[in-house]
Amino acid sequence: ELGKEIVKNREYLEIKPIDRSGSKRFGLRGERVLDRVHHGIEQHLPPLMRAHVGPYAEDREQAVALFLDWTKQLAKTRMLDILSIGSSQLTQSHFGEDWTGLSNGGGVPINNPAEYREVWEAARPMLVRTYAGTKHVPEMAKMHEEALDICWHALSFWWFSLLDGRGENTVLQNLEEHFEALRYIASTDKAMEPNVPHQFAFRGCDDVGYIVSGYVAAKAAKAQGIRTLILQIMLNTPKYTWGIQDIAKARALRTLIGELEGPDFAVILQPRGGLDYFSSDLEKARAQLAAVTMLMDDIEPDNPASPQIIHVVSYSEGVRLADPEVVEESVQITRHALKEYRRLKKKGDMPEYGKSAMVEARTRSLLKEAKSMIKFIEATIPNTYSPRGFYSMLRSGVFPLPWLIACKDEFEAAVNQPVQFLHGGVHVVDREGKPLSVSQRLFGIARNLEDIGFAPSIAHSADSSWLASGSGGGQKEQYGEKH
Repeated sequence: ELGKEIVKNREYLEIKPIDRSGSKRFGLRGERVLDRVHHGIEQHLPPLMRAHVGPYAEDREQAVALFLDWTKQLAKTRMLDILSIGSSQLTQSHFGEDWTGLSNGGGVPINNPAEYREVWEAARPMLVRTYAGTKHVPEMAKMHEEALDICWHALSFWWFSLLDGRGENTVLQNLEEHFEALRYIASTDKAMEPNVPHQFAFRGCDDVGYIVSGYVAAKAAKAQGIRTLILQIMLNTPKYTWGIQDIAKARALRTLIGELEGPDFAVILQPRGGLDYFSSDLEKARAQLAAVTMLMDDIEPDNPASPQIIHVVSYSEGVRLADPEVVEESVQITRHALKEYRRLKKKGDMPEYGKSAMVEARTRSLLKEAKSMIKFIEATIPNTYSPRGFYSMLRSGVFPLPWLIACKDEFEAAVNQPVQFLHGGVHVVDREGKPLSVSQRLFGIARNLEDIGFAPSIAHSADSSWLASGSGGGQKEQYGEKH
């Protein structure tokens, strides 16, 4: 209801662009997103605004020309800080190749480095980024660095492969390429965004698996030399998730990854609305955008500088791709909603949902469960933070994926774990629909690791004491063990 009130009278249209020109190397080649973040914090500015933009047309060159026009328009008005190129599937999967006879899945069809250079020029002074390739990932990362001066890279590790039909790589091959790409990205000192937890959530992964997947991706990035991590958290995923569960899940992941922070590893929080959250009714979608923005402010309610970046999902996405006018209006709604929510909380006219006992209790529970799983995989899987380590996590059922469509035989242990929505969250359940704790699932995962030859015998693992806790002898019968 508050979202409706915030957008009803269109006060958000008074929101003006922000002058960020005092940031180090502003708009110049080699600028770092962390510099803009630090400048914003020092000057008490609103979060940086990022949005996807990517028109589609049957004629490739016409689509690219239109995108360049849109980019220039967005650069001129300066409402958007970070341009995320909504590139076509063919750009990601067949860059630089002959596309004759190939079907394009929408998005702007860029197909050579020269076009990326044109985008960078047209975008001044916005920061610019794009999707990773689905094959030759390290080579594509290098091209994005040289042609686009990409402000940060995004890697999906397991995903955008045969696992979801978005690429030609096997999962293990994909992981090997992504780890190699991590090392290259680290050599450029650019930031990296794990495009990971919500990919698992799309396929039915439980809340604990969501958190663990994000944590292990971040820890692997740090181990490969990445110094700045963009932590994207997709709220409303699945869309039936309750607000308190969303806040708790996001906070638990942010807290865990915060334990990795130090002088050589910075984490930038970037929440966003869910892909299938927005209504086809545009007025309702405007209100939903305002509502999810307010939810973002409760992830770290005691930190006035959080979030540092907001990935603005344009309100028209439930109906059509957003043009510059819709993108800018969406940014205005987002900034106005954040400002109003903070004003109301400061006045005492709005409950502190982010500090509620339910949120705090759920956060503690998720942290405890996620830490148990992380402790287990680090003790049981050799070379945990490696391509083979990541592959074994998926193969053994660490991440339940009951809605997975492709590679179901290869990842049987992940597919054969049912989940249910309980109290607004996603939980792994047994055959009777009762929630299973992490400790109740570990025996089955350990047996699966043994079966596929990715782990030593349980009896010889570094610490198998917690395997005996939880459900006792009945553990062998629980879901998660591959039969």
